[in-house]
Amino acid sequence: MQRRTLLAALLASPALAHAQGAYPNRAIRMLVGFPPGGTTDIAARLVSERLAARLGVPVTVENRPGATGNIATEATIHAEPDGYTLQTISAAEGAMNYTLFGARNPSKPQDVVQVGLLMRVPNAFFVHPSLPVHSIADLIAYAKAHPGKLNFGSTSLGGTPHMGLELLKLRTGIDLLHVPFRGAGPMLIEAMAGRVQVGGDNMPSVIGHLRDGRLRPIAVTSAQRSPALPNVAAVAETVPGFEATGWFGVQAPARVPPAIIARLGAEIDAITREQTYRLRLAELGADPPALTEGGGTTPESYAAFTSAEISKWGEVIRASGVRLE
Repeated sequence: MQRRTLLAALLASPALAHAQGAYPNRAIRMLVGFPPGGTTDIAARLVSERLAARLGVPVTVENRPGATGNIATEATIHAEPDGYTLQTISAAEGAMNYTLFGARNPSKPQDVVQVGLLMRVPNAFFVHPSLPVHSIADLIAYAKAHPGKLNFGSTSLGGTPHMGLELLKLRTGIDLLHVPFRGAGPMLIEAMAGRVQVGGDNMPSVIGHLRDGRLRPIAVTSAQRSPALPNVAAVAETVPGFEATGWFGVQAPARVPPAIIARLGAEIDAITREQTYRLRLAELGADPPALTEGGGTTPESYAAFTSAEISKWGEVIRASGVRLE
């Protein structure tokens, strides 16, 4: 009886399950902490389709929005560490939430293992066309003339659009009321209706609305202008040194076998080097990872990148006084 119990326990272990069949041999799920239509969801679907083709198994995207991505993160860290649950994350889950939520954050950096960076993304600041603002300088002047009267819509509490606003407020002294939404889709509906006059979003989810005139871009948050919107100035041209870009990557639960992480990391690196993938990023106003020679990514380089981002945004969040504890 004891031998049967031991055998059953061994057969149930992820390590032995992996040993009994080459990875992967069944569907992989990709969790996303935001609703469909936002940039995290766009990134997940871009990579999942290509990853499925390379691995030969389905990779299904599962949206679990809420708590600035933390609902999906909590599900990820409690999943079996067998390589069949992954998470596409933004800078919020990957860096900002650790300081923003403090002790209430459901995870610590050691609860996850990094797989690869998918893209870097400038944010765009924009206004409803009815607002007499055409640049960051105009926004600063208008906000100072009407303190507390402008609403600023963002995709969530603590994401790079929100933190970009907080950094702008710190650097210029303007007063805008932050209005967080549960993802890009709901925020953009309200922005196009004019119920929030100013907003910020990752380029891929807003660029279509900026190009067709439903929203007016006033600046991008990258250090230089974006090739996707070459006539739109960078905030740094008015506020020297300003930079608040987004990024998106893939993580997995800690304790996933290193061989599986290495396999997934190699596949994601190959995907980010594909010409068709890079052309699609350019269409969306995004940039490839550029963490390794030739513009690729590895689990090790991505882990070092996220560590630096945790430190950088921790300083901004502490200076702004924004906390969700």
